[in-house]
Amino acid sequence: MTAPWPLVTRFAPSPTGFLHLGHAHSALAGWRAARQAGGRFLLRIEDIDATRCQPTFAAAIMEDLAWLGLDWDGPVRVQSRHMNDYGRTLDALKARGLLFPCFCTRSDIAREIAGSAAAPHGPDGPLYPGTCRRLPVAERQDRMAQAVPHAWRLDMPRALADLPAPLSFEEAGRGRIACDPARFGDVVLARKEVPASYHLCVTHDDARDGVTLVTRGEDLLPATDLHRLLQHLMGWPEPAYAHHQLLTGRDGRRLSKRDGAVPLRDLRARGVPPGEARAMAGFPG
Repeated sequence: MTAPWPLVTRFAPSPTGFLHLGHAHSALAGWRAARQAGGRFLLRIEDIDATRCQPTFAAAIMEDLAWLGLDWDGPVRVQSRHMNDYGRTLDALKARGLLFPCFCTRSDIAREIAGSAAAPHGPDGPLYPGTCRRLPVAERQDRMAQAVPHAWRLDMPRALADLPAPLSFEEAGRGRIACDPARFGDVVLARKEVPASYHLCVTHDDARDGVTLVTRGEDLLPATDLHRLLQHLMGWPEPAYAHHQLLTGRDGRRLSKRDGAVPLRDLRARGVPPGEARAMAGFPG
């Protein structure tokens, strides 16, 4: 696969904990691709979820990357400082009738799914049953006038009707892969407690920053279908993709913060040299 030129990659962690070797692998994949091609490597801090993200972890991310020997081009983009950008994108989608307010609670959705004989499933679990998509306009407006808490969901049937042709994307080593964004259903693009979703922010920022090659873990491969749809709806350029295998521990399970993967800063405290840490992350030399 030949990525669009000039090559621009990025590493975009969420500051919800300290980086571990799995993060190092992902960061090194993007950094090496950019440096070998004479391109640009960007760093983005995806901290839109104020309930989970902490400034301490954001600072630690930059310290750990510098210790590994990684540098980045231009200023670090911190998503929480740019919520107006994402709000404008949401407003553009609303103006085209592609979003609808969802007043359902998690328990409301769970009850409706439980009462369905065959609730369809998507990459993230059971699909939203479309309850609020079917609400009359007058009832939506009345609830919003009463300031009833709500999320904003993509009206998937309307979004798909906007497609002139099937979507696909270019994947390293695999060529063109067909997309099926419908399997996500009416996905949330702005939550009640978080004013913009990961899916919206990541596609917005990749377009804004001119990212031409998205390097990330294979666990995010299904999300590419949805990201391609958002790129189409907003007229954003299509990057190429390279989804890498996830690092696993001795037990065969993927390394994760939740399961106590050893932080890079612990390796540093033990005196592990940066070159050895890079080798442990799958990038020797």
